[in-house]
Amino acid sequence: MNVVTTFKEKKREKQIKYERSMLRELSLKKLQERVKGCFGSSRLVTGLVMNKGIEEACYDVAIEAFLLGARFGRFGYHGEQADSAKLRCSEEELHLVDTLYNFFLFWGNGEEGPASESLYSLCEKYVDVWWRDGFSRGELRHKLRLH
Repeated sequence: MNVVTTFKEKKREKQIKYERSMLRELSLKKLQERVKGCFGSSRLVTGLVMNKGIEEACYDVAIEAFLLGARFGRFGYHGEQADSAKLRCSEEELHLVDTLYNFFLFWGNGEEGPASESLYSLCEKYVDVWWRDGFSRGELRHKLRLH
């Protein structure tokens, strides 16, 4: 007898395989450098980033943003600009920004409230940098036919 598989299962397996191949391009050192580079200069977040839980949350959001950009990198390969592709995944990107922002607010020590706009813009910039990096890497993988 043959094993019956559905298209959803095959699609999910293919997506997991692609995400694993994309994650090989990330390093922990690069994640740490970007967290310190983006949030290390802010007076609000400097003390918070030293907390391992917050640092790991930044890594999680970075990985998710990177993979989201990588998924949309195939559209860049077909000639679409990064900004127009980014508009189509704006809901997922907004969710990542909100997740990181709310995590900072939850684990913060109360100083974030008055300067919440600048903290939110830092979170937006952080997610945007990782999304664009993933987009360019995904586009490159499609050009090299490594998808």
